[in-house]
Order: sequence, then C-alpha cells, then structure tokens
Amino acid sequence: QVQLVESGGGLVQAGGSLRLSCAASGRTFSSYAMGWFRQAPGKERDVVAAISWRGGNTYTYYADSVKGRFTISRDNAKNTVYLQMNSLTPDDTAVYYCAASQRDSRRRGDFAYWGQGTQVTVSS
Repeated sequence: QVQLVESGGGLVQAGGSLRLSCAASGRTFSSYAMGWFRQAPGKERDVVAAISWRGGNTYTYYADSVKGRFTISRDNAKNTVYLQMNSLTPDDTAVYYCAASQRDSRRRGDFAYWGQGTQVTVSS
C-alpha cells in the first residue's frame, strides 16, 4: 500500500512557475513508477509526466503539451516526487494528481495509487 499526499498548488499568473510535491509512504518507493496527471473541468485525466528508476538510471516521460516547460524529478531518500512547472499558461489550469504504479508505465490504468489532488489555477 502506498499513500500519496500532494502539495504546492495554487494561483499563479501566466508565465509564472509552481513546484508540486508528492510525499509517498512506504519503504519501497524507489520501486514504483511515479506520475503526475491532471484533470481540467469536463476533460479526461491525462498524464503530464512520469518517472521511473531502474538500475541506477532515471527514465522520464512528458506529454507534448508540457515538454520544455515542466520537469519531473524524484528524491528516493525523501520518498518524494516533484513537478516543476514553468512558463505556465491558462491551459495548464487543472487539478493535478500524483500517482504510483508498480509497472513502468504512463497509462492511467496502470497507476493503482493516487493522491487527493491539488488545484493549479493560471490566470491570464
């Protein structure tokens, strides 16, 4: 069982930055792939970024819409995953969820553990 708690959301002006954090419980954090998803009103929950750690190497994935603006990272010693979001636009407004998967995946259905979500609002 993994419990996830997100923090760091808020209101920011277009062009600004936010950093989301996700603290995970459990002693096997490093064995899980971690992902950030977001869901805007009336839309599907989509993957934003994902990160896995295997054999000492880190693997990342980014949705096309955030490439070059968002950075996902993890600190296995702190059981925490981060999402640094730069150059934010109103289209980034959504509830952002942290999720954990025992599979190296970016598919929503492969993530069994979810946080409660944190609201990110970008004003124009």
